[in-house]
Amino acid sequence: MQTVWSKLLVWAGYFFLVLATAFAAAAFYYSTVQPTTLRLLLACAFPACIMTTIVWRKKRWSKPVCGGLFAVFLAWYLTDPPRNDRDWAKEYAVTADATLTNRVAHVTNVRNITYRTTEEYTPHYYTADYALDDLTSLDLVTSYWAGENIAHVFLSFGFKDGRHLAMSIETRRQKRFDYSAIAGFFHHYETFYVTADERDLIGVRTDIRKERVYLYNLALSAQSRERLFVSYLQEIHKLNSHPAWYNTLTDNCTTGILTRAQAKLRYRLDWRVLLSGHTAALAYDLGLLNTNGMSFAQLKAHSRITRPDNATPQDTYSQDIRKSLTPDAPAK
Repeated sequence: MQTVWSKLLVWAGYFFLVLATAFAAAAFYYSTVQPTTLRLLLACAFPACIMTTIVWRKKRWSKPVCGGLFAVFLAWYLTDPPRNDRDWAKEYAVTADATLTNRVAHVTNVRNITYRTTEEYTPHYYTADYALDDLTSLDLVTSYWAGENIAHVFLSFGFKDGRHLAMSIETRRQKRFDYSAIAGFFHHYETFYVTADERDLIGVRTDIRKERVYLYNLALSAQSRERLFVSYLQEIHKLNSHPAWYNTLTDNCTTGILTRAQAKLRYRLDWRVLLSGHTAALAYDLGLLNTNGMSFAQLKAHSRITRPDNATPQDTYSQDIRKSLTPDAPAK
């Protein structure tokens, strides 16, 4: 029996070693190390060196070398700094900033891109002031591009004068990289708070990409709305001087909202957070949505933004999409 357990422990050790090696190789491959040839060389050389120590495991030097290689990897990975000075893709090139004075938020570089196609667009930015006392609503936006399990989730803050400021936690992509969901598990993207006009952030999804977009009104107190808005402003300002890595699992578009809202840990670990397409259902079950007495299926049908086939975001976009929400829509 002891021999069986010993063998199991040995195989478990090798399994863990293989997983750790695969993680390290992927971390090198998806890193921001330059030049690209060095990045690829590290991604290939590290597992090759670990494999060598396994093949020569009976040699006295094998374990110290293997441990040393992982120590070097961890030292690099844990000290690999996120940065703001990379060659960013055009839509992520300009960061917003926010300051709060006398209960008025001063937000610079509010993004308002004019999209012609998904690839052709012209970035515009403006500066605006938002009084905390004028914050009257908060909407949860979910956007689906394939299936029901995964969606992009973000918030839009509404003000007394009819303006809306949308805020989305996203990956900040460099020009030299294509988007990769797997890359988000490693040090590949910095965190980027897109702070934008709804014509930009929601409009590109409804009118250009033709995604399925839902807008749910959150049933939060004025104090809770304000606290969440201020938390976003503080994080936006902080990221300008202290950039942070994005992580698909632990710090993504959905978990980031819960962090800003100071949600309890059990909510952050709910499967409907990890499968972000179901986040609105979680919010419904927690009593965070204005439901008007509807079931979630009815509310979801009511909250679907519908747009004409040839629609483009205009100055009245925020008002137009809310007119499209049909209170008597049947459940689907």
